[in-house]
Amino acid sequence: MTTVVENPPRAGRSARRRRTSWLVQTGRILLALLFAGPLLFLFVSSLKPDLQIFADLRSWRAFVPLGHVSFANYSAVFARVPFARFLMNSIGISLVTVALGLLVNSLAAFALARLQWRGKQLVLTGIIATLILPFETLALPLVWWVNKLPWLTMNGFHLQLTTGWLDTYQVQIIPFVANAFSVYLFYQYFTSIPKELDEAARMDGAGWFRIYRNVVMPLSGPAIATVAILTFLPAWNSYLWPLMVVQSEELRPVMLGIQYFFQLNVSWGQVMAYASMITLPVLALFLAFQKAFIGSIASSGVKG
Repeated sequence: MTTVVENPPRAGRSARRRRTSWLVQTGRILLALLFAGPLLFLFVSSLKPDLQIFADLRSWRAFVPLGHVSFANYSAVFARVPFARFLMNSIGISLVTVALGLLVNSLAAFALARLQWRGKQLVLTGIIATLILPFETLALPLVWWVNKLPWLTMNGFHLQLTTGWLDTYQVQIIPFVANAFSVYLFYQYFTSIPKELDEAARMDGAGWFRIYRNVVMPLSGPAIATVAILTFLPAWNSYLWPLMVVQSEELRPVMLGIQYFFQLNVSWGQVMAYASMITLPVLALFLAFQKAFIGSIASSGVKG
């Protein structure tokens, strides 16, 4: 009679693997709860009156929609501020900034990554060097410059040349179209695409713009998604710049609307409701493009 004896070392390794896997999964759950906690508190508090928000603040009830729960705070938001107007302004400004940013930054990166010309490394170094400058150091000089720039406006059926971009839509878009980090991200991704594809397209009679449009860009989906997200977020969250250059209420983005809730009596439930509504589009955008975003960072963002 043959007796089968289990190999103790192999059984020990299997048990250690299971313990390690359990610890990893537990760590992931704890991290997810840590980062999701503030968002959960935000959305739950937006459904409660102020008194209950403060009453539940030191217990687990702060993260659970229990008690006097309603959508009254959301209704009050629309009564207190022109939220629909602010929302449409932010959507338009963000989408136009993303569209122009994708075009301008990808074209610049294509010229740096695929074309051969003297001084391109120096230009690339200069572009990357601008990343060390915080926006706050450039804000005041930029306000002075945009106030001196000309712009064509419609006067009836005639075009009229005016000076100054203050209190306009273009002052919230054009200064942020070109972005050094977006150029660098596109550049890193474009260098990973084989240049033999360019040579094959050139042999078929394609010019550089056709190679950019039909060869390189269709292969750069993850980089496009990443740049779109990284361009959309600052445009959507912009607060300091619109505060400096926009005076008319009909031109203001959603972030400036938060000021309305800190005048006279502050209602924290309404603040939470307003913050929830301006957070949801960002969450939806990231969830829609998270795979492409992570893939682009992994494949191009960490390259040397």
